[in-house]
Amino acid sequence: MTGPGPFLPYGRQTIEEDDIAAVAEALRGDFLTTGPTVEAFETAFAAKVGAGHAVACSNGTASLHLAMLALGVGPGDSCIVPSITFLATANCAAYVGAEVVFADVDRDSGLMTPETLAEALSRATGPVKAVLPVHLRGDVCDLPGLARLADEAGAVLVEDAPHALGSKMDFGGGPERVGDCAHSAMASFSFHPVKTIATGEGGMLTTNDPALAARLKSLRSHGMTRPPGADPWVYEMAQPGFNYRLPDINCALGLSQLGKLDRFTARRRALSALYAERLAPLANAVRLAESPAGSDPALHLLCVLIDFQALGVTRAEVVARLAAAGIGSQVHYIPVHTQPYWRARNGDLDLPGAQAWYDRCLSLPLFPAMADGDVERVAAALEAALGL
Repeated sequence: MTGPGPFLPYGRQTIEEDDIAAVAEALRGDFLTTGPTVEAFETAFAAKVGAGHAVACSNGTASLHLAMLALGVGPGDSCIVPSITFLATANCAAYVGAEVVFADVDRDSGLMTPETLAEALSRATGPVKAVLPVHLRGDVCDLPGLARLADEAGAVLVEDAPHALGSKMDFGGGPERVGDCAHSAMASFSFHPVKTIATGEGGMLTTNDPALAARLKSLRSHGMTRPPGADPWVYEMAQPGFNYRLPDINCALGLSQLGKLDRFTARRRALSALYAERLAPLANAVRLAESPAGSDPALHLLCVLIDFQALGVTRAEVVARLAAAGIGSQVHYIPVHTQPYWRARNGDLDLPGAQAWYDRCLSLPLFPAMADGDVERVAAALEAALGL
């Protein structure tokens, strides 16, 4: 097995001196929160992804919660969520009292598809208010197909896109960008350190609906609005909101990072191509997660699919052997429908695609600061860990 070197985590932030300088400048300014840097970050972000509006908030989970609040999702409503995702995608519906219907996913991409959405819609017992596809790893779901089904069901499509900043797609009508909301009401992003850009913690919602953007901005700040022409100290609250603001300090880091997005995504694409080339000879034992037609991802996660049982090794053994070689790995994700809370509410669901994905998936190191040689190091360590 390859000997240990500097530990390679499965993902990490890339913070450079100009990022530090941007935060220091914000600290010297007049505003630490709710200042002009927030709007500057929002404006730049909207322009970068091609959306009409962007609304910053405290984290990616908050962005999903705000989306549900802004749409008026509540008790008696249902939301459809893929089972392969992080907990927050389903939790945001639970926060507002809605029921969650879990959709199965394609076993080789991990993505919700029109077929799995249609099956989930057939199981919904209440009106479906929102459908939340997840662009897992950075690969883009079939948005036109999902949007068509959601519209027929009277539901709104909200993209859960924290993995997909910088990803592109072409569904036959020309190039599009994740976050442009050409097929959805909103797209949600996260700036957690392992994501494509980092603000420490932070989130963003994009939309092309100015009224929706206004509701999001009010709800992220206690539900407050300032009536037109009112005295400067006057505010009104039409409904309770939350303190989900993102401070200027974080937005200063976000602005600096956003300026590097093209470089970061180009490096992720280059590393992903090296992985594909290096792992190709191992295709009978290890293969990259499938990228669906139309998706041009800037991958956040480098997921491989491994038939551990056929190879006579457990995933836990492989993870331990990789760690001993200085290689970090992770599993994305445990099917959410199997979590105790959701099993108590929904019973035991049979979602074979989600189970097949979970049984085989493993995320390997992928972040812009990796050297080309690190891909060889990871691949060699994986070969040794699998006994190939």
